[in-house]
Amino acid sequence: MKLENWLLSHVHAYNYFGGVTRLLIPDNLKASVTSNTRYDTVLNRSYQELAEHYGTAVVPARVRHPRDKSLAEGTVKYASTWIIAALRNQKFFSLNEVKQAVSERLVEFNSRSFQKRQGSRRSAYLDEEQAFMLPLPHSMYEPAVWTQMKVSSDYLVSDGKNKYSVPFDMIGEEVQVRLTLLIVEVFFNGSRVAAHQRKATTEREPVVNPEHMPPEHRKYLSYNSDDFTSWAQAIGSSTTCVVRYFLSSGNAPEQGYKACASLTKLFERYGGRHLEYACTQVLACSSSPSIRNIGTFLKSRKHAPKAKAIDDSQNRYGITRGAGYFGKGGDAK
Repeated sequence: MKLENWLLSHVHAYNYFGGVTRLLIPDNLKASVTSNTRYDTVLNRSYQELAEHYGTAVVPARVRHPRDKSLAEGTVKYASTWIIAALRNQKFFSLNEVKQAVSERLVEFNSRSFQKRQGSRRSAYLDEEQAFMLPLPHSMYEPAVWTQMKVSSDYLVSDGKNKYSVPFDMIGEEVQVRLTLLIVEVFFNGSRVAAHQRKATTEREPVVNPEHMPPEHRKYLSYNSDDFTSWAQAIGSSTTCVVRYFLSSGNAPEQGYKACASLTKLFERYGGRHLEYACTQVLACSSSPSIRNIGTFLKSRKHAPKAKAIDDSQNRYGITRGAGYFGKGGDAK
């Protein structure tokens, strides 16, 4: 039996009876008891939460003492005979039809008269037992399953179907994950570090809170084609051609974001003038530029040539037309 089903069976039973029992005496299944020794009893954390919500106490039966729960064993036998066996030959086309049929058989079973005493199970409960039931809480308990797992390198935890983010500095840590039908909560050393709305269906993309991401990943989410193009235009025409090639060479512009981001890192390292010169040289050799080619060109120290300075060694006096011009009356030949 899954833990969630075990918890829901208690919720449904309490709602059916309209009250809460003072004690719960379960068997020693893993869904209820973690360990039951002569000196100590450790309950499953989720089961303990249910007991606290309803204000009841859990006293598990002793190990290998079936008489401690003989009444429960007898009731299971009656339910199997009068409900499950009675419906074994019927065909149902939906789960709701099964629930409706079981509900009808349950009413019939509880209303059936005793053989050796007056009344029925229903009347005996109303006359003898209902007064001892504790009142139901104002809010219905929402079953929660606790699991422990290690945060993976992508700072995600899983509920078995989908993945959810936690703060990136929790990578490698052991955390406790509390799963309900509607929410996923992550705890570390008793403090809640993340909470997400739980997805009912399996989805391909994980549920990620941007605040949980490292700065580099948050920056990646803000990338777009217009910003990359505007940045390239401010550097030069060759850089712009390279960026446009990266954004248009794939099936979608997003496929070129990684190359464009790498180009910005080359800009931060070598500067705009050298990057523009490298792009120009690579485009002159190939119509399919790549980050590898541009980076290799920059690492080879083939940087952009410096602007030519004015050479004054042959014109130290500032005379531009030469001595012959003035010596021949301006008719220099």
